[in-house]
Amino acid sequence: MKKTKKRKGKPKMLITVLIIIGVVVVGLTVGILWSLPGMREIEGMKIESIDFKEFKNGVYTGEYIGSKDHLRDTELQVSIEEGKISDIKVIKGALDKNGQPVKLTGGKTVEDLFDRVLNSQSLQVDVISGATLTSKTHLKALEDALKKAQE
Repeated sequence: MKKTKKRKGKPKMLITVLIIIGVVVVGLTVGILWSLPGMREIEGMKIESIDFKEFKNGVYTGEYIGSKDHLRDTELQVSIEEGKISDIKVIKGALDKNGQPVKLTGGKTVEDLFDRVLNSQSLQVDVISGATLTSKTHLKALEDALKKAQE
């Protein structure tokens, strides 16, 4: 009759793995619950229509600052030349650590979103699918800057 050795390490390893998985799940759950109010705030946000024919030349800063959380706070600068938008530069928002636009869902960036704005001469454009909240905060910051360009 063969004697089998009991491995004492396996149960400890299994318990350790289960504890790690549990901590990760709890951490993710807390993170999601913490960010839900901010997500709901952005989902309900409306982007106003702006008349693209009444801009004053200059550089204007616009921002979106969340009241529930600051995960998607956004700041940008808009340059107006000859009454038209000549440049939009994101200062804070969907940028990587080097200040370059982050690729969002489908490889698109907020620059693609701003190209739609310029082509349609309207803020009422389709947001980047899969990056709706990020798109909306950037449009809201642009709206803020363009309102200043009309004053």
